[in-house]
Amino acid sequence: MAGILAWFWNERFWLPHNVTWADLKNTEEATFPQAEDLYLAFPLAFCIFMVRLIFERFVAKPCAIALNIQANGPQIAQPNAILEKVFTAITKHPDEKRLEGLSKQLDWDVRSIQRWFRQRRNQEKPSTLTRFCESMWRFSFYLYVFSYGVRFLKKTPWLWNTRHCWYNYPYQPLTTDLHYYYILELSFYWSLMFSQFTDIKRKDFGIMFVHHLASISLITFSYVNNMARVGTLVLCLHDSADALLEAAKMANYAKFQKMCDLLFVMFAMVFITTRLGIFPLWVLNTTLFESWEIVGPYPSWWVFNLLLLLIQGLNCFWSYLIVKIACKAVSKGKAGKWNPLHVSKDDRSDIESSSDDEDAEPPWKNPHTTTTTNGTSGSNGYLLTGPCSMDD
Repeated sequence: MAGILAWFWNERFWLPHNVTWADLKNTEEATFPQAEDLYLAFPLAFCIFMVRLIFERFVAKPCAIALNIQANGPQIAQPNAILEKVFTAITKHPDEKRLEGLSKQLDWDVRSIQRWFRQRRNQEKPSTLTRFCESMWRFSFYLYVFSYGVRFLKKTPWLWNTRHCWYNYPYQPLTTDLHYYYILELSFYWSLMFSQFTDIKRKDFGIMFVHHLASISLITFSYVNNMARVGTLVLCLHDSADALLEAAKMANYAKFQKMCDLLFVMFAMVFITTRLGIFPLWVLNTTLFESWEIVGPYPSWWVFNLLLLLIQGLNCFWSYLIVKIACKAVSKGKAGKWNPLHVSKDDRSDIESSSDDEDAEPPWKNPHTTTTTNGTSGSNGYLLTGPCSMDD
């Protein structure tokens, strides 16, 4: 075990040339990041999860009720032992052959059986009230952590000149504010990692899992080798759009459609500007080029930048989806007033797509009450499932 630990914490991997762990030990004059500090994230992640439960129960739920958001779920499928056994033990999505067999066995037409399975699948989805509470929690946290990050960074020299991220590196002292910011973000991402298995499940579950894993790895790496200064820039930049997205979701659940549309447009503009513009031109420029010039590359430097590039790849993927939604909205709005959110389906909607519902009213008859993937009234699945920051 000692040999494995020595191999893992090899100074030649983690630190620049001629720097040792002993050089970064805390002294009376200066405090540096220590790997053992990261253990604080686990109990804090549990505390964040408990705060979330309390917040959703005593703050978000009363707000939802005040906005007339009901806890009623989708239509309940009528009890049927045979179909229930197939649903729970065999498949939730029967193929054509099985549907025909069940049709003969129950003397039902195939369409009725398909409707039963669709209603039964929808029963397992959370209500609009649950979704609103989840979004309100995320909105509150993102707003707080982004505000804190802005207040902290505006007092730092590296916000205004990114070369300060690398001057005197790695002998840059760890301040109390920076330590708090980093551990809070890391704890939140650990809480997201665990709660992803209990929250509303979406099509991009795997992508979001990779995103959370990359974010945790990035925060951990940058803390251990004291790249925390540039790490704060990455965190704050990626937090900038998330509160807008969650606010748009809440407006969608409350059926404030004009507000929902406006918030979504604001979110899309901020997201694309920060993640496809500012992030590569400002942050990646300093991590790839300025750091190379001032410090020089070393093994963990390569890993850190590869993780940043992975995050950027996910940013490009989500930006593509946003643009795709906008194009759909434009094409659907050519015949009338353009509305960026009145599309019936998108690629990040929940597992049950609104297009599955054969009995749904055609969206052109009542565009403001199109049935969405969660059984609620809304216009855009993306608002219900938008990306987290270096997230989500």
